[in-house]
Amino acid sequence: MADEIKEQVKKERTGQPRNSSRGSQRANREERSTDELTDKLVGINRVAKVVKGGRRFGFAALVVVGDNRGRVGFGSGKAREVPEAIRKATESAKRKLIRVPLREGRTLHHDAEGRFGAGKVLVRAAPAGTGIIAGGPMRAVFESLGVQDVVAKSNGSQNPYNMIKATFDALQNLASPRAVAGKRGKKVGDIVGRRGGPQMAVSEAGGVNS
Repeated sequence: MADEIKEQVKKERTGQPRNSSRGSQRANREERSTDELTDKLVGINRVAKVVKGGRRFGFAALVVVGDNRGRVGFGSGKAREVPEAIRKATESAKRKLIRVPLREGRTLHHDAEGRFGAGKVLVRAAPAGTGIIAGGPMRAVFESLGVQDVVAKSNGSQNPYNMIKATFDALQNLASPRAVAGKRGKKVGDIVGRRGGPQMAVSEAGGVNS
């Protein structure tokens, strides 16, 4: 009983819970991180829900979010109004951000394939000046990710949901030379030296974005 009274007096003196300062600091960090993100609307579909009195129409939005520096995510949301559907999709995308290793901050480290359902995509690294050679939803993903040079091809379903999920599957299969070297117990120069010679090995070792 005495312990409960002490805790009550302590709360009345402070006027807030003990861990509220940590919560506010965490909220401020989240606000700062979300302010740096950019979102791209991939598509909006009108959907219908069959109820007892008939059909209720709404909207489904698909959004891609990224910071242009190696982080990207996607999300979908449904609502009766378009702005609310976009807001839900954006919030969902911010909660599912992934980090992708980039070479020199402009392209991928190696080629990769991704699959989801009937969707199948191939993404390939490209030299400087190539640009983003990708169409539709895949272009939105690479622009939000911050990739400047990439070649991508979709060989399966043209459904934007399948294409984006297959693209994210390919991005999650990417690995940086630093990560591969750490798993194999070797140096970064031993991994990338075979690809482009000693000069590229030195540049990769000094500027790998992991």
